[in-house]
Amino acid sequence: MKRFFVLPLLAALVMAVVPLAHAGGTAAPLSTPDLQKTISAGKKNTIVFFQNPMGGPCRAQNEILQKLLKDRKSSFNIVSVSTMKAEDQRAFYDYGVRSLPTVVLVNKKGIVANYFPPGIQSYEGLAAALASVK
Repeated sequence: MKRFFVLPLLAALVMAVVPLAHAGGTAAPLSTPDLQKTISAGKKNTIVFFQNPMGGPCRAQNEILQKLLKDRKSSFNIVSVSTMKAEDQRAFYDYGVRSLPTVVLVNKKGIVANYFPPGIQSYEGLAAALASVK
């Protein structure tokens, strides 16, 4: 009986820790041509947006990101990583993405600065994270 409780608990712990391993000083994986081009340029902070463009939550998150981009006068980049593109699939694995939408903030130096929990992130939360990254 205890084994049935421990296994789901262990799986949940692994799922929670894997994304955290990518944040805090590790280089952002450059798994797609768009990620390589944008992050390697090093001119702006980059939001990596993992999405299914057909999903409602992902469309809602995209609207928030586009509003933030417009309001911030393009002071950062957005790179979309899509479930619909075969060439993007490696990035999901490299970043440890298991749920959508997921947002990852990469600083100008190509280091993962913030790995947001899966789900829709608020305008305010994203704006605060962008403001805190130098």
